Amino acid sequence: MSDKSLFIYDGECPFCNHFAQLLELKCSLSNLEILDGRENLALLTKLYNQGYDLNKGAILINNENIMHGADAISWICSEIKEPSDLLLELLRILFTSNKRTNFFFPFLLWGRRLSLTLKGKVWQPVSENIQYY
Repeated sequence: MSDKSLFIYDGECPFCNHFAQLLELKCSLSNLEILDGRENLALLTKLYNQGYDLNKGAILINNENIMHGADAISWICSEIKEPSDLLLELLRILFTSNKRTNFFFPFLLWGRRLSLTLKGKVWQPVSENIQYY
């Protein structure tokens, strides 16, 4: 990665939050900035209005190229070269393949929605009617 990349995730989702923490603490992607979308509503709303819904997956901005959902996760995992955590290594192996990522990603979204519902949180943070949490 030559330039800064911005990874936007849902900080209320325990799975997303843990993945972001692993990226921040246990991998060597020094040019990756990690941002909780729920704490950056203006940016999240702008991206939503461009067609990128955090409810449908994390968002990655790299050199003005926006990747969303499975594509964002697959790209990040393909950039991880030597993770220092077993779970991160497993995720890297699993999600470097676009085919595997596209297969498993709907299950990740379902798990996210279930966990947010159990926590009593809104799982669709930005919509046409609601532009805030």
